[in-house]
Amino acid sequence: MKISEAQKKMLEFEKARGWEIFHESQIFTHLIEELSEIGRHILVREGYKAPGLGHEEPKEEVWREFGQSFSLFLQLANRFGVDLEKAFIDELRIMEKRFPSKEWRDYVKERLEKGLGRR
Repeated sequence: MKISEAQKKMLEFEKARGWEIFHESQIFTHLIEELSEIGRHILVREGYKAPGLGHEEPKEEVWREFGQSFSLFLQLANRFGVDLEKAFIDELRIMEKRFPSKEWRDYVKERLEKGLGRR
């Protein structure tokens, strides 16, 4: 499915339920809440939070958190009239110029050699 199709589907889904009454601030806050749930999965996965040792397992499966986050992101983009496919393509072009690949590969390699990379 193309992103534009997902945006259209989300718009239809939202309208069918009368959700256009909700404010963008509410959708945004809900999005942050769902992204935080993805963060919980990361903290458990990396061992920072240990279920059974003062922490609980995340309640939902991580794929659901991504799905919920994406649907809320689509809702916000629709509210602001943003064509996400175009925005992504345009931003990627800007990033390709802003972050030259060779220079970044060299920078990352140097950091890894110094032991400053991901642990």
